[in-house]
Amino acid sequence: MVRRAIRGFLQDFPEVERLLPHVRGNVGFVFTNDDLKDIREIIVANKVAAPARAGAVAPKDVWVPAGNTGMEPGKTSFFQALGVPTKIARGTIEITSDVQVVAAGTRVGASEATLLNMLNISPFTYGMTVSQVYDQGQVFAPSVLDIEEESLVKSFTSAITTITCISLAIGYPTLPSVIHSIINHYKKVLAVSVATEYTFPGSEEIKDRIANPDAYAAAAPVAAASGAGDAGAAAEEEEAPAEEADESDDDMGFGLFD
Repeated sequence: MVRRAIRGFLQDFPEVERLLPHVRGNVGFVFTNDDLKDIREIIVANKVAAPARAGAVAPKDVWVPAGNTGMEPGKTSFFQALGVPTKIARGTIEITSDVQVVAAGTRVGASEATLLNMLNISPFTYGMTVSQVYDQGQVFAPSVLDIEEESLVKSFTSAITTITCISLAIGYPTLPSVIHSIINHYKKVLAVSVATEYTFPGSEEIKDRIANPDAYAAAAPVAAASGAGDAGAAAEEEEAPAEEADESDDDMGFGLFD
């Protein structure tokens, strides 16, 4: 029915045909305008406990914890058949240590399922999972939603850098390489202007710096000299009080011994 309904929309929305290969078995549709990652978390979070059923494939290891079972001693042989260590304590069966009764990826046996049900242990869960995501005419796996924005930006930046390098190497202009090409060609124009007598507003200052280097270099020694003069003055000011202190001490000494 669902496949037939999708085919009915193909004339007006041909892109939905990409959904047809994934509409098989027990599947449903969730329509939303909200963030896809948030919706997936809500769907996956809704799970309920499920008892172990004989013949079902265990998605994880199943353990029976140690402790008193509250069962009568007459069922001890049932535990012994499954290799579960027990003892009789206060007229009931007590499991002495944790025991793994089902391994992940194996089928649950009839005896294991009966034991888990007797102990009221529901080791599994069932709920919905997201098999495919359809957005703006594209179908992709839900694992794509796990990609962070930082990773996308990093990959996008790396791709732009690669495109720019290739474009500059082969001389083929692309949007990422245009700005670099303009700068490189502008440098060449400046070099031609410096090597010839042709001058334009952008090269006037450069040519003037090359023709009169002393005019631009004179400012640096003046600033350095000014800084050195200030440092020297500060040093003299620091030394002056020391000399005055020495003279004062000398006068005081002569006055005492005279």
